[in-house]
Order: sequence, then C-alpha cells, then structure tokens
Amino acid sequence: MNKTIRHTSVFVLLLVLALLGRATWVQAYRAEALADDQKNRRNTIAQYAQPLGNIVVAGSPVTGSKRTEGTDLEYRRTYTDGELYAAVTGYSSQAYGSTQLEGIYADVLDGTDDRLKNPLDAVTRKQREPGTVLTTIDPAVQEAAYRALGNKKGAAVAVDPVSGRILALASTPSYDPSKISGTNDGAAWRELTGDPDKPLVNRALRQPLPPGSTFKLVVAAAALEDGLYRSVDTATESPSPYTLPHTRTVLRNENASAPCENATIRTALRYSCNNVFGKMAADLGQAKVRAMAERFGFNDAELDVPVRAYASVYPSTMDPAQTALSGIGQFDVTATPLQMAMVSAAIANDGLLAAPHMVSEVVDSDGDALTSYEDGDTRRIVSSATAAQLRSAMVTVVEEGTGTNAAVAGAEVGGKTGTAQHGENNSKTPYAWFTSYAKDPATGKQVAVAVMIEDSGAARSEVSGNGLAAPVAQKMMAAALK
Repeated sequence: MNKTIRHTSVFVLLLVLALLGRATWVQAYRAEALADDQKNRRNTIAQYAQPLGNIVVAGSPVTGSKRTEGTDLEYRRTYTDGELYAAVTGYSSQAYGSTQLEGIYADVLDGTDDRLKNPLDAVTRKQREPGTVLTTIDPAVQEAAYRALGNKKGAAVAVDPVSGRILALASTPSYDPSKISGTNDGAAWRELTGDPDKPLVNRALRQPLPPGSTFKLVVAAAALEDGLYRSVDTATESPSPYTLPHTRTVLRNENASAPCENATIRTALRYSCNNVFGKMAADLGQAKVRAMAERFGFNDAELDVPVRAYASVYPSTMDPAQTALSGIGQFDVTATPLQMAMVSAAIANDGLLAAPHMVSEVVDSDGDALTSYEDGDTRRIVSSATAAQLRSAMVTVVEEGTGTNAAVAGAEVGGKTGTAQHGENNSKTPYAWFTSYAKDPATGKQVAVAVMIEDSGAARSEVSGNGLAAPVAQKMMAAALK
C-alpha cells in the first residue's frame, strides 16, 4: 500500500475513534447535564406542552394556564389577582424563567418531578400529570395587607404564632406576573426591571432594612433573660440624654418631654426611649445582644419558608458606641418584615418560635402528598415568664403609648413602633415600622404581624410607625381574628 494512503487511513481511523469516543462520552456521562441545561429548548417546550399545575390559596387556584398561538410553547401561565399574590407565587415566564413558589416547585408544576412518575408512563410515553402547591395564605388577611399598603412602597407579613403558618405576604408596589409570562413580553419586562421602585423585589422576604425601635423588643428580651433587670417594671439605670460610650455623641429621644430617665422597660417601650435601650445594649454587650437576636432568627442565611429569605443581620466586631446604637435598631442592624413578625410571634406564643412556612403541602394529581410541612415545629427563644412580661409591656404600647392606631376592638393587642434613620445623617425619608400580635379571648385566634413602610410619599415630619405602619397592621390583625 502506498505510504501516503496508509498514513491517511490511520489518521482517518483515529478521527473515527475520536468521534465514537466523544459520542460515547456525551451519551454516557453528559446526557443528563445536557438534558437539564436551561438553554435546551426541548426542556422549555416540554414545560409548556400542557397546562401547568396550580398554586392554591384557601382551596382556590390563584394560577392557571391558557393556550398560545404562533409558538411551539403550547401553554402560558396566567394569574388570578396577580398583583395581590405576586409576592407569594412569583412568576413563571417562557422568556425569563421562574421565581418564588413557581421556581421552587417548577418540576412539580410542569409534571417533570420524578415523584410524579407512573410505571405505565414509561411504556405509553404519556406525559405526567402536574402536581399542586397548597399554600397557608389566608385570602382575607392577604387582601387586607395589600389594600392597606396601597400606593406606599413597603411590605407586610402575618404569621400564626402557634403553627408558624404565614397568613399574608405582601409587597408593594407589586406587578401582574401574567404580563411577563409569554415569549413576547419584552416591553413589560423592561418596564418592570427599569422601574426605580423595584416592583419585582419581594420586600417582605428579600430586602432587609434597619428595623429601628422595633428591635428594642430583642434588647428587652436579652436584658430580662440575662437578669440585667428583674422585670419590665424595674427602674433601669438610664441617664437622659445618654452619651454614647467613649464619645461625645449624645443619643437623644424623639420626644424630649417623655419620662425616659431611668425609665422601666414598660415605660421605655411605651415612649420608645432611645437612651434606655442604647444604654441597655451597651451594658449587656454585643455578644449577649447578638446571641438573643440569633435565637429569634437574625444572621440565619438559610431561612426557607420555603422561598429563601435574605438574612436579617445583627453585626459583630462593634465598639461600645456602635453596640449602643444597635440597641435601637440602627448602626448595621437590618431586618426583613418576616423577621420582625417572627419576633412578635415568639413573644405571643409564650416564648416559643414556630418555624414560619407558607406552603402546607405539595400534592400529585390524585391529591396524594409529595411533601408536607409541619405546623408547630417550635424552638424556645425566651422563657414563658419573659414572654408574658414583654406581652404586657407591648399591650401598654398599644393602649397608652406610641402604637394606639393598632388597637382591635375586643382583642388583646400588643405592639412596638419603629422609625429607622435612612441616608447619611438621616438625610432621607425614614422607614416606618410596626410589629405586633393580637389575640381574641373569645375564639382563641391569634396572629403576629410586621409592617414596613419604605416610602409613603408623606412629608418627613409625618413619618412614624404609628401613623403609617400601625394602621396596616390593625387591618391585617382584624381580618385574621374574624
């Protein structure tokens, strides 16, 4: 054989072997990864080849599907009261992916979850029936939260303190997920992503901000549990005004005439005395305050409800002056509305914190459970005695103090207002906060709530937790107790 032909033949044989090896490697080792690749168009076609499973609120679906035209994606997602429930459902978009519950349970909702397999489906090649996600949301409380927030930029969360069920999760401004569920919704998408008010951000779970004076509940809990003060009616050692340790900076109170000097914890919560809680945090030290904050859920980077909430932060490596500022929910302390609802929930539930969750069950097309989330999965945060004292002081806040707008007729209501500084030297409009609980002695119903108003459009002098956030909480609590 001609030497050149022989060399060429060997080279061609090597190429064939390389091609066969590559094909074998792809099929044996890369097939699953390629099949699951988000850029694989076949996955998107399969996902929208049939109506999606639904997300359900109180027995009624708040999602749906409709046929499309002129595309190989046969169905697109639709939403009932999309803006009302967007913070719960998230969106499922043929072009932009899925978020929130839509994203977490995408495999269940499009029928590709392995748990939905039927042995006959492998033979008949029948597409699997999708599953359903059952939420814990109470539509009356959800609507009360959303309507009360109105045009304000903010968020609200309501939790059943005993079970941990999230009854409401609202974020405003909101958006209608139906408007971005197709393949030709680029204009709507650009409008949403370019909006400076960030309607796609779930402020209830994923935007921690300084909690202001609502954090004083955590500091009070630390002081009582540590034994720094015996009860909420024991006088504290709190000069007014209070000079931050090792500085000349004076920490003043919003109400200069309030009886804050050496005030009891009850009086200090009633009038929201900065000097008392700044001094209390400094006396306890950052380690003890941080330990209590973490018991309530701060610094938890894996808080899944099942949507993952951003961690609320209580910082470390602070000097005494910074620790004092942290005692009034400033410096680098941040919290989500969910976190502050958890604080009130634990206090309401005799010091036990039930794991918050907004999904009760995920079921297949026959209604059989694929995943269930337990109610009442609790851990102790503070003693029952400490929780009772804090509830008593919080009731004083609503009945006689800075939280009067939260009162619900016939119910025990306790709360705490907060106004958090915003911007350098507090140059921007402050954040208004309110966290509370309510119990109906006649029915036994109870609820814990947190509301954050990031911006209401009101003049800076009119921003307060009682004026802006407490009325929203009041409507939510009233709806939950009906």
